[in-house]
Amino acid sequence: MDEAEAVDPEPRPDDRGFPAYQASRCGGLAELDTLVTGCRACPRLVAWREEVAQVKRAAFRDWDYWGRPVPGFGPPDATVAVVGLAPAAHGGNRTGRMFTGDPTGDFLFEALHAVGLASQPTSVHAEDGLTLRGVRLTSPVHCAPPANRPTPLERDTCRPWLAAELELLSPGLRAVVVLGGFGWQALLPVLADAGRHLPRPRPVFGHGAHVVLPATDGGRELHLLGSYHPSRRNTSTGRLTMPMLVDVLREAAAVGGLGPPGYSSRP
Repeated sequence: MDEAEAVDPEPRPDDRGFPAYQASRCGGLAELDTLVTGCRACPRLVAWREEVAQVKRAAFRDWDYWGRPVPGFGPPDATVAVVGLAPAAHGGNRTGRMFTGDPTGDFLFEALHAVGLASQPTSVHAEDGLTLRGVRLTSPVHCAPPANRPTPLERDTCRPWLAAELELLSPGLRAVVVLGGFGWQALLPVLADAGRHLPRPRPVFGHGAHVVLPATDGGRELHLLGSYHPSRRNTSTGRLTMPMLVDVLREAAAVGGLGPPGYSSRP
C-alpha cells in the first residue's frame, strides 16, 4: 500500500467525522455556514428534521420548510456571541434562521432590540430585513432535536462547528452569552480545547453568572455570561422576564464594546 492509499478518505456529509474534518478547515464564516447546512452526521436528527419539514404544523402548512441544519446568524466581526440549545422544529427548522419563527426567538429578539443589537424587535422569516449589530447567534446543535433534547453523542458530534465558529470570531470576540444549562455545559469543553483557562472547579451555570476568562496568546479576555433560556416555559412562568434578559444582554454589550446604535469603540 503506497502513501496515497493510506490516507483516510474525506468523510461524506452523512459520516460522523464530517463536522470534525470540515470545521477546522474553514477559512471564514460563510464557508462554515455552507458546510453546516449540508451536514447529515446524526441520523436521528436528520430523520426528525426532515419528517417535521414534510408533516408540518397546521398553522404553517403553506410554508416550504427549511428542514436542514440551521447555521449561525450575525455579522462576522461580532464582539458578542449568543449560544442557545438547538433550532426549534417549527422555528429555525422552518425558517432557516437561528431563533426565528418561534416564541423563544420572539422573546430573544425583543430583548436584543431593546439593547440596540437588533434592527427590529421581531424575527419572522429569513428575508424580513432583520440585521444584528455586533452580535452573532448560534447553538451547540444545529439540527432540531425531538422533544428539544439532543443526545450527548449528537452534541459532541456537532461540537466542532461551534468550536470553529468561535475560533473564526475570536479576533474580536469579547463576550459569550449562554442561554440555559445545556449550552453552558456544551460550551465549556470548547473553550478549554481552545486554550482558555477555566476556573477550578468549573464555573456553574446560573442566571446572571459572569466569569472572566483571562487572555491567552496575546488575545483578549473573554466574558462568559449566563441567562436562563427564553423557552416558553421559562417566560410564561416568570422564571425569566424581559428585564432579566435585557440586563444580561446589556452587560454583554458593555463588555463587548457595543454602545447605542452608531457607536463604535474603535478609534
